[in-house]
Amino acid sequence: MENKNTNYRISSAVIKRLPRYFRYLRELLEAGRMRISSSELSKMMNVTASQIRQDLNCFGGFGQQGYGYNVKFLYTKISEILGVDKGYRAIIIGAGHLGLALVGSPMFAKRGVTISALFDNSKELVGKEYGDLHIYDISELDGYIKENSIDIAVLTLPRAYAKDTAERLAALGIKGIWNFTNVELDFEELGTVVQNVHIGDSLMQLTYRINSSGEEE
Repeated sequence: MENKNTNYRISSAVIKRLPRYFRYLRELLEAGRMRISSSELSKMMNVTASQIRQDLNCFGGFGQQGYGYNVKFLYTKISEILGVDKGYRAIIIGAGHLGLALVGSPMFAKRGVTISALFDNSKELVGKEYGDLHIYDISELDGYIKENSIDIAVLTLPRAYAKDTAERLAALGIKGIWNFTNVELDFEELGTVVQNVHIGDSLMQLTYRINSSGEEE
């Protein structure tokens, strides 16, 4: 990611922390906090105050000497950096258990993303409604994307179809793919950003920590 002001490449570590700033600042706003110092924020996030200042300085700083950070202003700026204010629209490909679970989650709305439709190839699912969303046949994907302004595709379909479907989406001009298929995808050369999500990896990191903790006793 490039900082538009300085052409400085933002490190992946900083980018990974941005959603945490977003979450904690939202909690502070909901609690009625108007301002916060970097030292207070560091205790909440378990990140050093120096690291927080370095992170935010990548985008302009936003703090005031002797005052700290205006919570609402900083939340707004972080939201802008993360694209929460862009009104991105998404579709979910794969209306199975995971796809439907994601539809039922409030995380999309809280982050400014609207899900507009689901796609599947199951005769039992195609044509049905899930809440306010229609489940389309995967054969209708191209036409739907061409007729609607879709930015993001969420892949929750079987891994055997992942690569071909992602290539199809990239060719259709989809800006981003959120990939839950456990297949590593990379289409940046085609102008499509991919976020590969491996839920099992996170679980195994947890089991590793539990296992290692037991060995240390």
